[in-house]
Amino acid sequence: MKAASALSSLLSSKTLNLHHPSSFLSRSVYTSKPLFDSISFFSHSNPSHNHNDINLTQKIKIHTGSAPIMAFSFNPERSRAPPSIPLPTPPITKFKIGLCQLSVTPDKERNIAHARKAIEEAAAKGARLVLLPEIWNSPYSNDSFPVYAEDIDAGSDASPSTAMLSEVSRLLKITIVGGSIPERSGDRLYNTCCVFGTDGKLKAKHRKIHLFDIDIPGKITFIESKTLTAGETPTIVDTEVGRIGVGICYDIRFPELAMIYAARGAHLLCYPGAFNMTTGPLHWELLQRARAVDNQLYVATCSPARDTGSGYVAWGHSTLVGPFGEILATTEHDEAIIIAEIDYSLLELRRTNLPFTKQRRGDLYQLVDFQRLNSH
Repeated sequence: MKAASALSSLLSSKTLNLHHPSSFLSRSVYTSKPLFDSISFFSHSNPSHNHNDINLTQKIKIHTGSAPIMAFSFNPERSRAPPSIPLPTPPITKFKIGLCQLSVTPDKERNIAHARKAIEEAAAKGARLVLLPEIWNSPYSNDSFPVYAEDIDAGSDASPSTAMLSEVSRLLKITIVGGSIPERSGDRLYNTCCVFGTDGKLKAKHRKIHLFDIDIPGKITFIESKTLTAGETPTIVDTEVGRIGVGICYDIRFPELAMIYAARGAHLLCYPGAFNMTTGPLHWELLQRARAVDNQLYVATCSPARDTGSGYVAWGHSTLVGPFGEILATTEHDEAIIIAEIDYSLLELRRTNLPFTKQRRGDLYQLVDFQRLNSH
């Protein structure tokens, strides 16, 4: 009888409320649904028991699940905090991009002149946007970074590499995502990408956020943090060829950064990079396609050409990936200038065909963009 009474008491419970501390990271979770949506008793007559008692031999049918959760209750807008910015209308729908896979030598003046020539060639072939490799004015080594570093903020005399990018972007009326160079700022060094508009003005400066500190015994060991300081800010910039999110090499391994850029309305992600001969064959293309298909936008990468005689050997294979994860253009490891077309109308098409941005479970998870959140 005690067991029956306990069961009867349990079955009479109407609601179950689960409360969690509320903050911008965690919202109160609750349900006002009945714990048991339907309870059916199929009685067997038993003259030895009062009809008011529950016979423990009765069959009890209990449905603990509530009605199916419909898509409209997923709260996809809550999956991004602050909510995602709608994809802005780009200033241009179709244009050509040029990826300049360059050989890099110890001769800095030669590297600058060589990069300029490649940019001019890409523009002559119709490129409205040109992307350069990671660390294109210097050998890729901790010993070289301090020697080749430039003070970008101090002006053209202190930074001949960015002075060239500014001049050529203005003369050719193109947008340049200038790969990256070692930057000196006070007593710190950064791995920095500069974006120049068609007027030659510096539109954005991205300092590599995730430093390349890895150790694969017998394969490759590189500790970028021995000389470089990590950047603190994601970088997204409106240009004459659309809204671009910028990362440098190792930044591509972190999907959260790309997700933040997508939530800020990026059309294109640009990653100058220099993957190596160990991780390049396995991960370089894989990561580009993953960032593109995860966020349904374009991803462009540009690597230095391979030099097997250098201390750090780059994988090469500069690539443009479309919003469905498709390889639109790529190359091997030698010097090359890749010209390919970007068509932003495909972004809306892919997002209509596969509308997972509207199907995110904001009731279950959330990506927080602290920079945007704190700026409000």
